[in-house]
Amino acid sequence: MPTMADVARCAGVSVATVSHVLNGTRPVLAHTRQAVLQAVEALGYTPNTLARSLVTSRTRSIGLAVSAISNPYFTEILQGVEAAALEAGYGLLVADPHDDPRHERTVVQLLHERRVDGLIVAPSAHPHDLVGYLRRHAVPTVFLDRVLDARVLEETAADGRRAAHDRTPNGARADAAPTGGSPAFDQVCAESAEPTAGLVTHLAGLGHRRIGLVAGLSGLSTTSERIAGYRTGLATAGLGYDARLVVSGDSESTAAERATASLLALPEPPTALVTANNAMTIGALRALRRHGLSVPDDMALCCFDDFAWADLFSPRLTAVAQPGRELGATAVRVLLDRLAEPDRAARTVRLPSAFVHRTSCGCPEEPAGTEEAWPTASSTLSQGGTAS
Repeated sequence: MPTMADVARCAGVSVATVSHVLNGTRPVLAHTRQAVLQAVEALGYTPNTLARSLVTSRTRSIGLAVSAISNPYFTEILQGVEAAALEAGYGLLVADPHDDPRHERTVVQLLHERRVDGLIVAPSAHPHDLVGYLRRHAVPTVFLDRVLDARVLEETAADGRRAAHDRTPNGARADAAPTGGSPAFDQVCAESAEPTAGLVTHLAGLGHRRIGLVAGLSGLSTTSERIAGYRTGLATAGLGYDARLVVSGDSESTAAERATASLLALPEPPTALVTANNAMTIGALRALRRHGLSVPDDMALCCFDDFAWADLFSPRLTAVAQPGRELGATAVRVLLDRLAEPDRAARTVRLPSAFVHRTSCGCPEEPAGTEEAWPTASSTLSQGGTAS
């Protein structure tokens, strides 16, 4: 196999110059860089990434831990992460924590043991063990999609301080003391509360007074934010909150089907539904079909998460479209910023979502996939309606 020295001889430069070109460690004149790259191509030289990582303590790889990779939303995120990582010259290792806190801790540790330079993680509903591990080992990490509130971060920081203080006579307790200080965690997510409020006010503007919510898994920030948005939307529309109209679909289709059936069994069932992710939308539609109800004639429906076949349903689904690919790409950029500047202040980046207005809400047919500005209370409530 050709070596770096072979490339240097072919290009007529020093080995150090070849290294600078390949590793980007120092600016090199354009014509010199071109000569090196041509020599690399001509000789078929492949850098020894293992040897380079031993020298630089960097593997130029990123670990990604997201649950339900089969979910179209997370698939889009994965595509965004992969494209941005590749563009920056990083490889990607992927694991699925299955939204199980114990499995989450295990797969993150396995990724860390592969010496990835940093991690992008969509945390579970109970991430204390995960955050504790990341703090103890000072792993550069970006939390994606689900953000951690200040309480969780403070509790894990306090646990770390107590562990560091509680030392045995022979030194620090195993897996207890931080290495390199307590890391700052960056977070990247989409807006959740305001879009959910927008769906509720839109349905209220069409005349609905009993609007149900099929909410996600308890403990996730996306679930709590969408419930908060639902309540805000009701208040904006002048509607009272009825706890019986909020049911948990556990962020998956089977539980959502059961939850929707429980709403339909109420003495006064809702006339409209908001489903809080794409999997739960499928479950809700199954329940409606099983009860012989049609959308939107018998039940208006708006959903969180747009997906490729939402426009193929009959009726076409009115939805919140989250910027999955851009979320993934942004998480990579934020992580690379953290790697370049480890002591920078933590930041939370929230990206806007789009309102995709179709017909499952009961509105007239519009051009396929029309994206609009979020409906305001004044614009939707002025439409009136007769649903009860």
